[in-house]
Amino acid sequence: MTKLAADVKAINLGQGFPDFAPAEELIALVNQAMLDGHNQYPAMPGVLALRQQIAAKIGALYGAYYDVDEEITVTSGATEALMTSIQALVNNGDEVIVIEPYYDLYVPAVQLAGGTPVIVPMDVPNETQDSYSIDWNKIEDAISRRTRLIIVNSPHNPTGSVFSEDDLVALETLAEKYQLIVLSDEVYEHIVFGSTSHLSCSSRAKLRDRSVVISSFGKTYHTTGWKLGYCVAPKALMIEIRKVHQFTVFTAPSPFQIAMAKFMVDPSSYQQLPEFYRAKRDYLSDGLQNTKFRPLASKGTFFTVVDYTAVSDLLEHDFCVALAKQHGVAAIPLAAFYASSSAKSSNHGLIRLCFAKHESTLDEALDRLANVQQVL
Repeated sequence: MTKLAADVKAINLGQGFPDFAPAEELIALVNQAMLDGHNQYPAMPGVLALRQQIAAKIGALYGAYYDVDEEITVTSGATEALMTSIQALVNNGDEVIVIEPYYDLYVPAVQLAGGTPVIVPMDVPNETQDSYSIDWNKIEDAISRRTRLIIVNSPHNPTGSVFSEDDLVALETLAEKYQLIVLSDEVYEHIVFGSTSHLSCSSRAKLRDRSVVISSFGKTYHTTGWKLGYCVAPKALMIEIRKVHQFTVFTAPSPFQIAMAKFMVDPSSYQQLPEFYRAKRDYLSDGLQNTKFRPLASKGTFFTVVDYTAVSDLLEHDFCVALAKQHGVAAIPLAAFYASSSAKSSNHGLIRLCFAKHESTLDEALDRLANVQQVL
């Protein structure tokens, strides 16, 4: 969809990246790190100062302690952390619970490791609930003696749903009952709206002891192109993860790590992030009230799911192609996050829009969407 947007000169609200710059201070810190000579290999697990800052942040936010030497690894983006963790912990013939819709890396990574993805669909929004939700009874029904791992994602891409306390309790109960490893994708941890805060798997002792928790500096600091992330896990799991990490990328770029370690000392950047993105979410949602598109509740991430059924009955992929070509706005079909994107059960007349954009970008997209009466 990003290529299509470029080809037809559409406003790209599809791919999830900000169209604004990171903090000038952070850029200056990267430049200074390069000038100071931090241009060669850092330690394989990551720069110590950065691991120390990660440990301090997790301790302050979630009350969990991770050993900086043995339980924290800086990675080449959250993508590498996810892939490395799955390759390290899934063996041939293992089953992995994947909750649908899901970030598109999960299933191929499981298959490359020789595992079998077991897909469990979320409940779709309806008249009584305004966002996607997980039926944990369905999750338990999918668990077998071969199940080794469950992958969870909150705040959730693409739906914008977030874990409640009940969700975390249910996950903890099942993980302990069936001795599962939990892979928790928490890259949008600092983008949660409303009165609730992010509920991390690190925050509950029994989950912390069997979970790999992954986050992303790119999502938190508007630096997706720097590809810097991290994972934390108990020592026994991290030993295996680092074996794969070492022979995949070995380590992540030095100057970015040095700069981030210094920038993280001040927590205000991620403390202000919920309000920063809430304003953008509301700006887009309010603007959509002047269109035939209906935004669903976005409780986290920088995405809003939008119902387009008032303007078209096309399948979601076909609708997105037509919307870009005919009206100059690029979106992502929710069906792209399902195992079978063309199946009727994967198509609910929903698209994902990214609001991590300048207001001028959102204004131009909203103007175009306001003129959409029908898409054929």
